[in-house]
Amino acid sequence: MFDDVLAANHAYADSFRLAGLEPIAAKGLAVLTCIDSRIEPLAMLGLVPGDAKILRNAGGRVTDDVLRTLVLAVNLLGVDRVCVVQHSACRLEGVSNDDLRTTIGGLRNADAAAWDFLPIDNQERVLSRDIELIRACPLLPPGLTVAGFVYDVDTGLLRRLVG
Repeated sequence: MFDDVLAANHAYADSFRLAGLEPIAAKGLAVLTCIDSRIEPLAMLGLVPGDAKILRNAGGRVTDDVLRTLVLAVNLLGVDRVCVVQHSACRLEGVSNDDLRTTIGGLRNADAAAWDFLPIDNQERVLSRDIELIRACPLLPPGLTVAGFVYDVDTGLLRRLVG
């Protein structure tokens, strides 16, 4: 089931170039974005491996685990600015938790009632709230630079919404 993955890894290892790369973020940047395949975080921001810490989850949402990772990245790995990037045409936009619970619970024949899938009912409001969660975290410095953007999956352009 994973032969293609292992074969690709062996080809990658044959020309591996990242040995010795420092674990700090060379450009002091952390980027939180969605898992959507149309988003290439390094390329869209003109970065190379080692420049930034890249965090991804469905919707590009600030969760407890994102905060945990940012706390570590800021305090131990040289991050001094955070870029939260959501995107256009997101599968989580315009649906409710109830819709997602019904659909996914039905597909899996399981109870999804307790799940919060963090849908996006209003992108600007959700992005603003997520930025505030980062700013309010007591384990992050008060002057941490944080901004929220929306990436257009049809043009590749970023639009700053918050911060």
